[in-house]
Amino acid sequence: MKSVGVETLKSQLSEYLRLIAAGESLLVTDGGRVVAELIPPRQAGSALAPDSALAGAVRKGWVTPAAASTPSPPPRLPVDRMANILEELNVDRAER
Repeated sequence: MKSVGVETLKSQLSEYLRLIAAGESLLVTDGGRVVAELIPPRQAGSALAPDSALAGAVRKGWVTPAAASTPSPPPRLPVDRMANILEELNVDRAER
C-alpha cells in the first residue's frame, strides 16, 4: 500500500486516482500522520454498494419506495364541514 502527503496528492490527483481505479489502495498523510485511506470502489453486487442495501430492502418488503415526487405538495382537502367539526368538538367537551 502506498502513502502520499496531502500536498503531493493535490498536485498529482489524476495520477493517484488512476492507481486507485486500477486496484491500488492509498494512505493519505498530513504532517506524517495518516488522515485517510483511499480504496478502489466496491463491486456493484457488494453489500456495501450504495444502492444494493436499499434495493434489497425494497425487494424484501421492508421499505416502500416513495411515490413519484411532484413539484408542489398535494392540495389540502377539507375533512368535513366546519359546522360538523365544531359540533363534535362541543359534544366531546360536554362529555368531560
